[in-house]
Amino acid sequence: MSQEILKDLDSGVLTITLNRPEKYNALTFGMYDEIAATCSNIPTDGSIKAIVFRGAGGKAFAAGTDISLFRSFETPEQGIAYEKNADKVFTALERCPVPTIAAITGACTGGGAGIAACCDMRIATRSLKFGFPIARTLGNCLSAATLARLVGVMGESTVIDIIYTSRLIEADEAFRIGLVNEIVEDHDAVVARAAALARQIAGHAPLTMRVTKELLRRLRHRQPAVDDDDLIGMVYTSADFKEGMSAFLEKRKPNFQGR
Repeated sequence: MSQEILKDLDSGVLTITLNRPEKYNALTFGMYDEIAATCSNIPTDGSIKAIVFRGAGGKAFAAGTDISLFRSFETPEQGIAYEKNADKVFTALERCPVPTIAAITGACTGGGAGIAACCDMRIATRSLKFGFPIARTLGNCLSAATLARLVGVMGESTVIDIIYTSRLIEADEAFRIGLVNEIVEDHDAVVARAAALARQIAGHAPLTMRVTKELLRRLRHRQPAVDDDDLIGMVYTSADFKEGMSAFLEKRKPNFQGR
């Protein structure tokens, strides 16, 4: 286990901490893989009854994928593989046999927002900033599978709104639309409340939790999968994506051309 992901098991509650506070917990490919592997290998013997995801440092849950990792992207296959890996991570979260809770402080964007959206419950601080501001940053796209998940959590009109405008959802709106279950004041409070909720859940019937979670997942995935490789490959090899990445790293506004 790398130090970028910390794990602590206490009385049946596994706390997973995204641990890159100096980067607002921006996710590396290794962090994604470790989250997927952990969720895919949760035992059903009662030793783990709930999982809490949180970010280190008190300023962010996770500010998306570390942008520097996209520098090597040159081919459609790399973009397609990146989105398929994201779907693998999100699927592992959805299939995890125990309830999952996202304890969200501050920035929760991009891949971090995807992880939080795939958790069963979300508790956030008043500093919450949730969204996918890709239209004003990298100029990339989300896969059909990821969009479908977000529509299930927030509704299509809200997903269109936040993608098209690149705005970030704040705490009161998040609670109003059902994106988060509770709002608390600060990082310490969200950590404490998530732990208390996880302990409460851990005291209930595990099979009730597991079956309810799996049936809801099956209901969400009744529609056939959409083939999106052509569009994802086009976006991740576009001049706009290269411009967006360069602008982000150089801390300037991108000049998108639509090609």
